[in-house]
Amino acid sequence: MALILIRGENNSKILNAIADIERHANLNLVTKPKIIDSNFADNLVEKILNANLKTKSTVATAFITKEDTTFCIMQVKNIHPPAHVVIVSDEYEGYINLMDMLEDAKDFSGYYSHKAKESGMKDYKSKTHKSKLNKQAIYK
Repeated sequence: MALILIRGENNSKILNAIADIERHANLNLVTKPKIIDSNFADNLVEKILNANLKTKSTVATAFITKEDTTFCIMQVKNIHPPAHVVIVSDEYEGYINLMDMLEDAKDFSGYYSHKAKESGMKDYKSKTHKSKLNKQAIYK
C-alpha cells in the first residue's frame, strides 16, 4: 500500500490528477481522498525533495492505494497530471504525521471513482451472461 499526496492550485486540478491516477496510472484507491492542510503538504514535500518549492499550493489531498510504493512511483512517472503528485514512502519522517492526519481528515469533496465496483473481466461465454442478453432481446 502506498500513500499519495497531491498538491495543487485548485480543486479542479486535484480532482483531474486523481482521475488520471486511477485511469491512466491504473492505481486503485483504498481510501477516499482526504483534505490535507496545504501548508503541511508544502512543508512535507520540501523535506522530501530537500529543496524549496517554486510555488505554494492552495489545495492538498492524500489517500492510500492498493499497490505498493515502488509500483506507484513507476506508474505515476508515466502520466502527466495537472497537479503535483508525491508518493510518500514510510522512510520519510512526515509519513506518520500524514497517516495520522488522514484518520481525522474530512473527505475531499467532488471525488468519485470511475472504476466499476465489480472490477475484473466479464466472462462473455458464461451461461448467466448469455441468459441476461437473451432476456433483454426478448423484451425489446
